[in-house]
Amino acid sequence: MAEALFGRMANPNTRASAARQRVQGIQHHRRLTPGSPAPGESPRITVTVGPGIPVDDMVCIITEPEVVVMPMVKARPEWDLLSWGYVGEWVVNLPPFTAGSIVRYQIRATDRDSGDYLWADDGETYSYIVGDSGPPAWAQPAIIYQVFPDRFHPGQGREWNATKHLSDIYGGTLRGVIDHLDYIANLGFTVIWLNPFFPDATHHGYHATDYFTVNPRLGTMDDVRELVDKAHARGVRLLLDFVGNHWGSNHPTFQDALTNPDSPYKDWYFWRSYPDDYVAYFDVSDLPKVNVDHPAARDYLLRSVAFWLGDVGFDGLRLDHADGPSTDFWTDVRAVARSVRPDAWMFGEVVRPPDQQLAYSGLFDGTLDFVLGQALRNTFGAGTMTLAEFDALLERHEAFFPSTFNRPSFLDNHDMDRFLLLAGGDKRKLKLAALCQFTLGGPPIVYNGTEVGVEQTISMHEPGSQGMEECRQPMLWGDDQDDDLYAYFYYLIQLRRAHPVLWRGQRRTVFLDSSKGVYVYLREDNTERMLVGLNLSEKQRDVAIFDDATGITHFFQLPPWSGDISLA
Repeated sequence: MAEALFGRMANPNTRASAARQRVQGIQHHRRLTPGSPAPGESPRITVTVGPGIPVDDMVCIITEPEVVVMPMVKARPEWDLLSWGYVGEWVVNLPPFTAGSIVRYQIRATDRDSGDYLWADDGETYSYIVGDSGPPAWAQPAIIYQVFPDRFHPGQGREWNATKHLSDIYGGTLRGVIDHLDYIANLGFTVIWLNPFFPDATHHGYHATDYFTVNPRLGTMDDVRELVDKAHARGVRLLLDFVGNHWGSNHPTFQDALTNPDSPYKDWYFWRSYPDDYVAYFDVSDLPKVNVDHPAARDYLLRSVAFWLGDVGFDGLRLDHADGPSTDFWTDVRAVARSVRPDAWMFGEVVRPPDQQLAYSGLFDGTLDFVLGQALRNTFGAGTMTLAEFDALLERHEAFFPSTFNRPSFLDNHDMDRFLLLAGGDKRKLKLAALCQFTLGGPPIVYNGTEVGVEQTISMHEPGSQGMEECRQPMLWGDDQDDDLYAYFYYLIQLRRAHPVLWRGQRRTVFLDSSKGVYVYLREDNTERMLVGLNLSEKQRDVAIFDDATGITHFFQLPPWSGDISLA
């Protein structure tokens, strides 16, 4: 069973249509290098002009911190096969600004034929922060545990609620998380990513109706503060799951806008035809899209960021559907986050190709690594990607992103089938995939339950399933946990913590035999060298690796579907 994590982009026709659309009109899409220039540095912006558009001249208009009009120059055009025409390219280096400046700009072209002004990306405002410090020091060595509150633990010795459907409320609480902080800390996790806990009638929390308090069925504000304090006391940080794009239709501002044509909140939303037709997240009517470029709506969201990071004490943000809001909104979110917590860590859920993820450089510390996630699932779980293909992708993927761009990795999460289902229940494959994940550079994320064998019986994509809820089975505790899996994840976490080379070193392939399912790579820095050997076959493989640097031969005896690590 193969899958694609990029949704509609799994269809080649959809990809072709998207590629064609990317070169139509006048487009910038925050192609800014670097994404957060240093003080005194002149960043370069790039704009494309689609075939058939007779652009006479183009300027970048800086509106903040001062008005500056920068003429752009033509670069070499490129022939685009899909649109069957030349795509023009215009570039300019912007002037340097001082540290802490927020620079905002728009791009305007002149139509040679009509003389009309044409605005890039429909007049969108782009922005960046000068001299951003980049990812905090604690981010790269982080090992993240994702906690889905309703399905983690009821707390205080309570049992799960009686349920009839996977979308019912199971009864997990913040107290349940507090009660099991030792479980999380003793495994060795350094960060908890807490799925939403705002007031909401759903089990998952993404239909929030208030961004400043807690869902009563999950607990109280005192519980949140206690969770933060007790986690910090154990050396564990917390990430808030922040949704800037949309919220629940029962949010008071939307209800007022929906029923009152003169509502001050009406412009917080996008109306196709008031009041019956409005823009919503994936056309789900319960999730109206928020106009984050409306000053009052943006202020509401920014105040919530300051509240949870500054007042309550969360350490960073996991940004849900981060490609939904404008990038200018994220500039302000980052500025506010860093103002109240200078070492805040921010990474986005951007389910887009790598080149489009880089548009968020300087706004986020990085993005969730969906490309690697799909490759890990296809290679180790579904078996639809060969080791040769995986190695080629990994080499180019690692070279594509700058070292300062965090890419947290994952095998599964609350929006996709559990890895074990994809692997046909074969826990050897889960262990092997996790070994690979934990010996690559990006901070690894473990979705609660993956480490103890939580399973699902049917894919969320199959007829008769209960949708995404299939992967949200409740956490296993006590004798129901798979002790062998637990011990293996404990081993991986401790290994990564004990050997920083696994997250800060360079990776190099030293042996690959795709036909036999054998793959060996080296992680090295100036303090340590480690070899990682993987066997993705049903036969034992014995591999000898001669190390040119030391003159030592390392031997791997790899049972079927297993891996090993050797100090080099």
